[in-house]
Amino acid sequence: MIRVLLADDQILVRAGFRALLDAQDDIEVVGEAADGEQALVLVRELRPDVVLMDIRMPRSDGLAATRGITSDPGLCEVKVVMLTTFELDEYVFEALRAGASGFLVKDTEPEELLRAVRAVVDGDALLSPGVTRRLIAEFAARSKEPAAAEDLARLTEREREVMALVGIGLSNEEIARRLVVSPLTAKTHVSRTMVKLGARDRAQLVVLAYESGLVRPGWLG
Repeated sequence: MIRVLLADDQILVRAGFRALLDAQDDIEVVGEAADGEQALVLVRELRPDVVLMDIRMPRSDGLAATRGITSDPGLCEVKVVMLTTFELDEYVFEALRAGASGFLVKDTEPEELLRAVRAVVDGDALLSPGVTRRLIAEFAARSKEPAAAEDLARLTEREREVMALVGIGLSNEEIARRLVVSPLTAKTHVSRTMVKLGARDRAQLVVLAYESGLVRPGWLG
């Protein structure tokens, strides 16, 4: 059973998500929060598998709550999916940098929401890859922080190649076909790369790929 926590200051939004998710045989809503502060308390108490986190909330927003979750070693198994009204939202990029596993726009189709919840639990952390790549490219290009190119020195040539392919949104199976290796080998390379760079999941690996300059906007491999 996939355990989900809803964090949104709009009661009707939470009610709609709860009705949809609780109707599924494999998903259960275990709690609701109206702001980021309450969300962080409930995450520590309930240990859900997934948090659907609104970005803009009173008192403490979703970005602060996400940082609180991803910086806590005891919550490393909790996946955060950001909810936003606009696809190109600068706070989404900051949340991905902070360790969120992906994002969804609030008016997404019900089937896409369900697919996303299941996908993120299965480790397919990069949701809506085309839109996510555009967002990351947009804001990585504006980043005033120095690129983390020196971090790439920790990687082998093959690991850098795999990281670049993750950066353009390819799945393990697609990477395996591109490199003519088995999906298991591709998965192993991805996992080792994440460990070496301290990336929480694939979404954060994509951010690092852009910020280090390994992947640039428009690059297709």
